[in-house]
Amino acid sequence: MKLLLLSNSTMPGEPYLGYPQKQIQQFLGDRKVKALFIPYAAVSFSFDEYEQKVNESLQEIGHEVVGIHHFKNPVKAVEEATAIVIGGGNTWQLVRMLHDQDLMDPIREKVKAGTPYMGWSAGSNVACPSLRTTNDMPIIDPKGFNTINLVSFQINPHYLDANPEGHGGETREQRISEFLEINPNVYVVGLREGTMLKLEDNKLELIGKRSTRIFIQGETPYELKAGDDFSFLLKE
Repeated sequence: MKLLLLSNSTMPGEPYLGYPQKQIQQFLGDRKVKALFIPYAAVSFSFDEYEQKVNESLQEIGHEVVGIHHFKNPVKAVEEATAIVIGGGNTWQLVRMLHDQDLMDPIREKVKAGTPYMGWSAGSNVACPSLRTTNDMPIIDPKGFNTINLVSFQINPHYLDANPEGHGGETREQRISEFLEINPNVYVVGLREGTMLKLEDNKLELIGKRSTRIFIQGETPYELKAGDDFSFLLKE
């Protein structure tokens, strides 16, 4: 498989999909790719607007996307895709629409056969076995928590180390610990903003200047940085 899983799309003060442009270009290659874009996580803006926003960034590096909502047969669109891109937004809405369109299995089969897959935020969440480490509010019944299951670990995108000053609620680490109490044998990767995971040639690596936080029940959470060994996350 060939995966690029980003924590977020945009860093403060930067253009949309600005910080990962170099990595996206390297990931998709030198020849122009017209990737299939799945904008289902969009809630407060249209799929057409989302498609245009992504294209404004990717066209700068010689690539483009076409939204799956333009196709009469979404399953066939997945089967014929040269690359698949799933954008961020609300994970619950995204999962609901993937189930409604019966796309989970076709995407899994297509990507496992070698089609490149890129996602950010919610799009990274759904590459995991379940949506249950998303940060998003459950605004809709997702018709099941299972997702595409391209990797065996969970990602928590936009991972934060502490709550804002004056806020008395649980920290992100505490919420992940709750997840691990119910799911004790699953690794969770706290993926900080500005970082991404790339899987290529059976090698998983972290890209970005910030470290990532690794959670598993029974161990104290710990940090890994770019260049460290992430191969343990690929073991079933």
